[in-house]
Amino acid sequence: MINGIMLVLLSIIAVPSLVLSKKPNAKELLEKIEPYQGWIGLIFCILGVWGIITSILNLGWLTTAPIWWITLAAGSLVQATLGFMLGSGLMNKLFMGKNPEAQKKAAELRSKIAPKQGKLGILGIAVGAWMIIASFLFTIS
Repeated sequence: MINGIMLVLLSIIAVPSLVLSKKPNAKELLEKIEPYQGWIGLIFCILGVWGIITSILNLGWLTTAPIWWITLAAGSLVQATLGFMLGSGLMNKLFMGKNPEAQKKAAELRSKIAPKQGKLGILGIAVGAWMIIASFLFTIS
């Protein structure tokens, strides 16, 4: 359930135009979060990659809890992608600061997926909500 809540919050940060169209007073809160957006993205990207690794390591769940496994894998993939999109600037600065070739490749990847950020954010809200619901419906013991 915590992963679902975190994914919904990350998705809300990723689609500020959607949030602002529903709640105009949310602009102040989003402006407070903006300086930390890179770090938030980096952390969520790492957590998403960890979730993908966890999904792969627990392939056995496909026989016992396939819906939960698919939910975990999908949520982790969306989380890692949104985290990368939000934290790409900081990641470039931290990890590829002295390698212009790597920076160029990362910028190309970011420019390819940037137009899909809004749709991915909406998907993240939906998958995060499903993760919350699924945590009540399907528990692994």
